[in-house]
Amino acid sequence: MPYVIAEPCVDVKDKSCVEACPVDCIYDGGDQLLINPDECIDCGACVDPCPVDAIHHEDEIPEKWASFVAKATDFDFDGLSPAERKS
Repeated sequence: MPYVIAEPCVDVKDKSCVEACPVDCIYDGGDQLLINPDECIDCGACVDPCPVDAIHHEDEIPEKWASFVAKATDFDFDGLSPAERKS
């Protein structure tokens, strides 16, 4: 899993990252946006547009948000459409 969206996105879901993602791998996971680890190409295009600094590379995610790696890994992305481009 290349990139992970962590706690700062919870209840925010700005979607600037969705617009920047070239492969549409960011999904609405209910209370936050989630990156599908099987679709992410590790390009990092989503990182800078995030206004709340919620996106981190899996290897660099702060320890306090380590549980968000499992949240994305365990999330069932089957049957979902990528997060809508416009809010």
